[in-house]
Amino acid sequence: MSEQVKKPIKITETILRDAHQSLIATRMPTDFMLPIVDKMDKVGYHSVECWGGATFDASLRFLKEDPWDRLRKLRDGFKNTKLQMLFRGQNILGYRPYADDVVEYFVQKSISNGIDIIRIFDCLNDLRNLQAAVDATNKFKAQEGRGHAQVALSYTLGDAYTLEYWADMAKKIEEMGADSICIKDMAGLLVPYKATELITAMKSETKLPIQLHTHYTSGVASMTYLKAVEAGVDVIDTAISPFAMGTSQPATEVMVETFKGTPYDTGLDQNLLAEIADYFRPYRDECLANGLLNPKVMGVDIKTLLYQVPGGMLSNMVSQLKEQNAEDKYYDVLKEIPQVRKDLGEPPLVTPSSQIVGTQAVFNVLMGERYKMATKETKAVLRGEYGQTVKPMSQEVIDKVIPGEERITCRYADLLDNELDKLEGEMKEWKQQDEDVLSYALFPQVATEFFKYRQAQQEKVDMTQADTKNGAYPV
Repeated sequence: MSEQVKKPIKITETILRDAHQSLIATRMPTDFMLPIVDKMDKVGYHSVECWGGATFDASLRFLKEDPWDRLRKLRDGFKNTKLQMLFRGQNILGYRPYADDVVEYFVQKSISNGIDIIRIFDCLNDLRNLQAAVDATNKFKAQEGRGHAQVALSYTLGDAYTLEYWADMAKKIEEMGADSICIKDMAGLLVPYKATELITAMKSETKLPIQLHTHYTSGVASMTYLKAVEAGVDVIDTAISPFAMGTSQPATEVMVETFKGTPYDTGLDQNLLAEIADYFRPYRDECLANGLLNPKVMGVDIKTLLYQVPGGMLSNMVSQLKEQNAEDKYYDVLKEIPQVRKDLGEPPLVTPSSQIVGTQAVFNVLMGERYKMATKETKAVLRGEYGQTVKPMSQEVIDKVIPGEERITCRYADLLDNELDKLEGEMKEWKQQDEDVLSYALFPQVATEFFKYRQAQQEKVDMTQADTKNGAYPV
């Protein structure tokens, strides 16, 4: 690139979503976020990621907050900055596939409450599971002039995932009507020179902007960003330094400094970023002191690259083995994981596919016979309920685990009837705003508990008298 051509790299700040989701289990309360919004709004970020992912569940379940209320307050504070969320395709933010009417309504309400960019992904990269959310975003955009559909590809390694595969996916994403593409590298598997090849290959097939999202887990992320930016990536995801690195993203200030005085200079003000970092630093210290932030997640876990297994999946597996007093089987399970992944069509290892593959590998090793016992999730994958995998699944395993059962080849949501009215009927006694039905759709038990709590607060119930264990709040 000649010296003259300027291409400032754009930055998405993750401190209000993925950074604290990755490091402190999404426990940052809204009241802590609001005082710094004004400063963050002056930075000139491409966007601030602040919603979706696990924030919805954690707000209701642990913080006793309404996630919609959080979004509205943030929207109110960010006058000049685009707000971004993470959305799990047909699963929205929950764990089961929802009917299209729920997906469309959720997209509509997200944008009308303040979201600008919806990043949509599917754990199998089955684009059919993303179409409804993309269409809903585009429909809203056509009517209201707001909304941006970004399709995220879950990055992974394996025979099926060639440069041709990624380039072809980029082309298909453009054809499906998305506004931009994200490479979502949840396990930190993308290494620097591979990033150059990947971005170059995708750029040859699409005109859409490409954003790169990775985690520091394996220790290479900022080098990967450097090479990706040189290869022409348009946006990178970073986290302000007190909540950067480890299982989070590279530090915002470091990346800003890296590109200073180059054609990629972000133009962001380090003094302003330093003030934002100063705001979050005492909170980080507090989280370290109270155990919410475990120093373990701050280091480099090179096993991620050796076994291509995301950190969360490894710790899950270790605790499963511990419960069974079978920690000596650790390496056997690690060997079994790639085998199970192959049997199931080589899916990317991301929530929920990573948990499904990991748990099944543990069972296979502990039982001493492969697929002697299969989890209900493994059966659902084999039936095709999660969607289509890149490679065919093992016929032998299908015959053993779900013999004679009919398999789904269409988009699973095509088999689902509209469900909004039914959901509304189930929760109408608690409804105080349209959005409540969506909270209930995603997490019925957790949302109902929250609605009871909210009512108790509004009616000024004496909480010392309340039987919170059974959800009974005397009025």
